[in-house]
Amino acid sequence: MAKQTEVPTVLIADDNPDDCLIAMRAWEESKLGFDVRIVHDGRELLDYLFRRRKYRGMMRLPWPWLILLDLNMPRKDGRKALVELRTHSVWRHIPTVVFSDSTKPLDIQISENLGAYDFINKPETFQEYQRIIQDLGQMAITQRGAA
Repeated sequence: MAKQTEVPTVLIADDNPDDCLIAMRAWEESKLGFDVRIVHDGRELLDYLFRRRKYRGMMRLPWPWLILLDLNMPRKDGRKALVELRTHSVWRHIPTVVFSDSTKPLDIQISENLGAYDFINKPETFQEYQRIIQDLGQMAITQRGAA
């Protein structure tokens, strides 16, 4: 396995291009220095992490310090991806935050039971987005320092 990079990286799995754009902008404005990587569903998330399919041979891709995971995506949804993340020894320690439009208590409970670090509803305003991203970035840096 490739050596982990020192540049903090967040890997966002979300199929909504508008949400991805807002997240990228919020991370950029956070000034935390995170490298933001986007994948568009759970299968691509796992392909990135396991260097499969289009990521095959790309050993220099940065390892994520934090994963933001939408629940409802095509091909492989966030729930199924979370199961795979939590059963693999390398990835189970990366804070994985479910970042979803869902407000269903069952989705929250399932996410917690599957080992999500947290469940956060996607915010209504960009200012809320910025605050959440700032908090998540600080948490990831703190977690990484404690490891």
